[in-house]
Amino acid sequence: MQVGFIGLGLMGAPMARHLLHAGHHLHLWARRPATLVPFADTGAVIHQSPAEMAATVDVVFTMVADGPDVEQVLLGPRGIVEGAHPGLVVVDMSTIAPAIARDLNTRLAAHDIAFLDAPVSGGERGAREATLTIMVGGAADIFERIRPLFSLMGKSVSLIGPAGAGQVAKACNQILTGVGVMALAEALNFARTSGVDPANVRQALLGGFAYSRILENHGQRMLDRDFTPGFKAWMHQKDLRIVLEEAQRMGLMLPSTATTAQALNALVGSGHGEDDSIALIRLLERMGEAWV
Repeated sequence: MQVGFIGLGLMGAPMARHLLHAGHHLHLWARRPATLVPFADTGAVIHQSPAEMAATVDVVFTMVADGPDVEQVLLGPRGIVEGAHPGLVVVDMSTIAPAIARDLNTRLAAHDIAFLDAPVSGGERGAREATLTIMVGGAADIFERIRPLFSLMGKSVSLIGPAGAGQVAKACNQILTGVGVMALAEALNFARTSGVDPANVRQALLGGFAYSRILENHGQRMLDRDFTPGFKAWMHQKDLRIVLEEAQRMGLMLPSTATTAQALNALVGSGHGEDDSIALIRLLERMGEAWV
């Protein structure tokens, strides 16, 4: 299959490689030429614009930072719609607002372009190991057509509902993971400040009802002081901003999410936006020291 990919960042690059290694003909475009360098000797076709790419592929995947970036790539000057042929499928795997995903679906349909919103969870490691969780919104027949490609990038692939439903599921994921990381940071910092070895506390909690993947994986990384980004703090900040904007639009109260979002604002504002979001424990430690 002729497959296009736009967005070769921390996660997009390994996702694109999985498609290439499976034997698909990979087509690429990037705003930053440096991200194309690792693909120079792979046989991937490099295009000068999204429009040029759209004319030659069966499906285009996008994995960019935010809603405006997706809109620019799809509908901006020299964007996908300018070169698209009828029946082209666009799959946006970015994390954007559900309302934007629904709007993109409507606008692309007017050009006879099918659209799926398919945000992912699993971070850089999941992208590298093709173990991502992929949450999809869109038409069932289009989903089934693209499912074999999804299976090359993730181990859990689910059709959640119509356009925008994938982004709603991702928002729920970010609520749970964001609040979970914050709770874990609070717990380990509480143990340390109480004079108890947080490693021993974590080990005990792993055997009880408090067990979670966050406690197991992120807890060990907090203890190891390993803040290498698997999911950067500024990205989690952006995702919770989307959640809270949607909540405001719907008149919903999300108090734990709001508190976590404020903590991420402070973490990013203090210069740790490029660290993994588990660096929230650093923020709590510094706040505690400020009161001593």
